[in-house]
Amino acid sequence: MSELVPGGNLPLPGGVLTVRVPGPFDVCALVTDDGGTVRDDADFVFYNQPDAPGARLRGDTLTVDPPRLRAGATRITVAVSPAEPGTPLGSLPSPVLQVADAGGRTVARFAPPRPRQETVLLLAEIYRRDGGWKLRALGQGYAEGLAGLARDFGVDVVDEDPAPTASPSGPPPPTLPDRPPGRLTLRQPSPDVSRPSPGAAALSTDAFLDLVNSVRRSAGSPPVTLDARLVRAAREHAAAMAAAGRLGVESRDGVPVYQRVLAAGYPYLTVGEHLVFGPRTPAEFVAYCLGADSSRRTLHDPVFVHVGPASAEGSGGRYWTALWARPLTPDGLAGTAAEVVELTNRQRTRAGLRPLAPDARLAAAAQAHSVDMVARDFYSHTSPDGRRPRDRAAAAGSAHRAVGENIACGQRSPADVVEGWMNSPGHRANILKAEFTHIGVGFAGGGRAGTYWTQVFGG
Repeated sequence: MSELVPGGNLPLPGGVLTVRVPGPFDVCALVTDDGGTVRDDADFVFYNQPDAPGARLRGDTLTVDPPRLRAGATRITVAVSPAEPGTPLGSLPSPVLQVADAGGRTVARFAPPRPRQETVLLLAEIYRRDGGWKLRALGQGYAEGLAGLARDFGVDVVDEDPAPTASPSGPPPPTLPDRPPGRLTLRQPSPDVSRPSPGAAALSTDAFLDLVNSVRRSAGSPPVTLDARLVRAAREHAAAMAAAGRLGVESRDGVPVYQRVLAAGYPYLTVGEHLVFGPRTPAEFVAYCLGADSSRRTLHDPVFVHVGPASAEGSGGRYWTALWARPLTPDGLAGTAAEVVELTNRQRTRAGLRPLAPDARLAAAAQAHSVDMVARDFYSHTSPDGRRPRDRAAAAGSAHRAVGENIACGQRSPADVVEGWMNSPGHRANILKAEFTHIGVGFAGGGRAGTYWTQVFGG
């Protein structure tokens, strides 16, 4: 069985899966495509609508049969809310997600950080990747309840609370056992990912996208498209900045914008952000971003394929968050690692040294360390359990007698990270050490810095 941390993922076995969250909780699920939005009402599985193609909810257990999901579905996001409406999750026992295979064997368990005032918690998503299915732990909270969650996934929700009167035969029966008479009525909206969360104002995403892509065309960059997951993360961060009255990559509650992107279900290969105070319209925002070299480079960067904009009214003015990203794919990750190796070997060749050969075991150790730094929120050659580079390399099966490691965080491209290492005497010494003959590279997005890089050398 695998114990997952936020952002952690693992391959799932084939066949039917059961997802259970025991305790005083209501379980729900949203069936979406890769863009993170539902197609119609049937994609929202909850206590008033417990069945959908390939998904069935009975009590605290969701049964998922991935091959039987409706056409085009690529992910199922699982969330919980208190069984007693309006109760903060922080006042209840922490929810624990358990996933079992068709034979009933538990394959994964996820215990997220304890919620506070949130009334809904995204626990995990089951998603399709390279013909198989994987599980990713999330741990993202919502304070707006089940209706807010559904709206952010593209469902219009009307919270109806009829007040039935007593009849001669006695009071009417409740709509559901152990449920209040009010219920959630779903209505599919027109395609629009600009619906604001509390504290955020309506943003014309069409106008924003037209302006942005016009600017990108003039710079010779391909257009970007809106991604609902990035929009959700941007809304949350803009609202958090507005509530705190200050700009920042990390909001007052300690949540960095990059963690919001991952928690929204968007693992990225590269990410960029604009955090801006003042502009009132998309046109003013874009003009502001064109006024400085660094923000203009992000706006023009041809590597980005998706964007998510949002704004929120705060004390004294409007706070903006625009998130730009390229999704993480196996091919993209392999290409990024290969580029780091190539750039590293270019430096060795210039110094008259033999190039390093890629090593799968060292790469596994490097990748695991980058992921671990994101998941456990640290940045060090020594992990919280005391393991050092040599320990991690040996655990990955490496037999190299000499082991070295470079780490870096915050750089957005292979070129930037290798340049940074070469400008640091200690990291440069590792890259140019003649004793080393092999290399492995790891990369992970998220955490406080946004990107975490690891090189492991062996010789």
